[in-house]
Amino acid sequence: MKAIKLSHVSKRYGDRAVVDDVSFSINKGCFVSIVGKSGSGKSTLMNMIGSMILPDSGKIIVNGKDIVSFKEKEVAVYRNKTIGFIFQDFHLEPTYTVYENVLLPLEIAGDRKDMKKKAEVALEQVGMSEHISKKVTMLSGGEQQRVCIARAIVQKPELILADEPCGNLDTVNSDIIMALLRQMSDNNTTVLLVTHNPEAASKTDRIITLKDGAVISDKRI
Repeated sequence: MKAIKLSHVSKRYGDRAVVDDVSFSINKGCFVSIVGKSGSGKSTLMNMIGSMILPDSGKIIVNGKDIVSFKEKEVAVYRNKTIGFIFQDFHLEPTYTVYENVLLPLEIAGDRKDMKKKAEVALEQVGMSEHISKKVTMLSGGEQQRVCIARAIVQKPELILADEPCGNLDTVNSDIIMALLRQMSDNNTTVLLVTHNPEAASKTDRIITLKDGAVISDKRI
């Protein structure tokens, strides 16, 4: 089953094609990396798949639905229910505890059934149960990234979008994060990783390389 299908997707800023006629598909449960130098268009492409920005042309089909045609309410539901976002800079609420940060997607969705248990399970999966009551500002970078992952998986999303999740981490914590992403893929969650790190990309199932907004290589490992 195709989880993601892009057909002739383009995005321009002024005279520059940031994403240039990109087409590819990703099967459900695959762990795929998008690589390229800074400015190659990889983050823009991920943001379009996450419906953060719209393409100028082309189709983006996620789980059989054309997300480009979504209305505002449909976009909000799609981001909240279908996708788990993992950011390089975490985007955690600094005044909140670990537990409160992980609860946020559930509260936004109005999903109050078994909230406490869901948050606890997500934190246990990333090895952060013992830090549940700490403010996130008390945590190391690796620990904050694991909280970010717990927040991303608490609703059991079908698609994980991870933008340079190991960019600020040391080797030990990077290995932990990549192992967690692999575990999610093994559990049939589609994982899309944007990275400039060849070592991180080598741990995925497939590497799509961008240059000047276009796909120049699509290699299965």
